[in-house]
Amino acid sequence: MSLRKQARFLVVQMLYQIDLNPDISINEIREMIEEHGRNKTARTFAWELFTGVMEFKQQLDEHIVRVAENWTLKRMAVTDRNILRLGTYELLHTDTPPAVVIDEAVELAREFGSAHSSQFVNGILDKVVQRKDEPLPPPPPPQAEEVPPEETQPTDPEPKPKPRMNNPWAT
Repeated sequence: MSLRKQARFLVVQMLYQIDLNPDISINEIREMIEEHGRNKTARTFAWELFTGVMEFKQQLDEHIVRVAENWTLKRMAVTDRNILRLGTYELLHTDTPPAVVIDEAVELAREFGSAHSSQFVNGILDKVVQRKDEPLPPPPPPQAEEVPPEETQPTDPEPKPKPRMNNPWAT
């Protein structure tokens, strides 16, 4: 396995870790990369990819969601979502040729994902390449906070109607 391929495998595992355990410290991630990286070149490349994905995560997610018709990030398998983040980062922020990025991401999906992950990842990243120069739509305006119904009711209870005097059942 090439050093770059090994670094990408490591990055997907670290992204998976942090996705499932957001409280994990960056130092722990760094230690895991140092421990499992084959050599300094692979560890350096893995760290660069990991920190790049984390730095641009919101932008990467916006690109993915824009092209993933009928899919939200939460609906995607954790492994697929993180492979897509890594692939999208490499497509948008590195000089790696798109064909290489997509091929590597498809291999990662075969290794870590489900039976259909490789096709899913291939399709999404292909659309990212096609639309990468299009500007992202502006973020939606912040919505006013909805007040729960119980907070909109008056604090004093509504007065009960007075019972009729001729009604024997009224209390």
